[in-house]
Amino acid sequence: RGQEILIGAIYDVNRDELFWAEKGKGAFLNNKRISVSPIDDIKKSMLVTGFYYNRGDEMLKNLECIKRFFLKHVTGIRQFGAAALDLSYVACGRFTGFWEFNLSPWDFAAGKIIIEEAGGIITRKGGEAVNPVESSFIVASNGKIHSQMLEVLK
Repeated sequence: RGQEILIGAIYDVNRDELFWAEKGKGAFLNNKRISVSPIDDIKKSMLVTGFYYNRGDEMLKNLECIKRFFLKHVTGIRQFGAAALDLSYVACGRFTGFWEFNLSPWDFAAGKIIIEEAGGIITRKGGEAVNPVESSFIVASNGKIHSQMLEVLK
């Protein structure tokens, strides 16, 4: 409704998992309520990211971000190739945080409400609110490590 997301759904056909959320009613994996990871230390966190299809400057910037996260001694970083699923995996606690450059609204709009309804947070790189109708550099987390992520991504 306008720029407010009221409902979102992401289906992982390979695992037969439907992630969905409705504003004010929680987030679910199939029919089970989900919540973000309780981890509050970036050093104990498993992160996930994606690579923008541009293999030039954007890829080099993301590789630099990966290096900075590893210097913070995160547990690990994974890359799967579907931002929507990455956001769903943060929402259900499989990962603690996510970032990616230049996502289009269709890449993150459903994930935004799923993350928020699961207790997490999603912002732009500087911590600003995400506008679901504009492309953006997205940072999502369980909320507990969000400021730590933003500091690394400066």
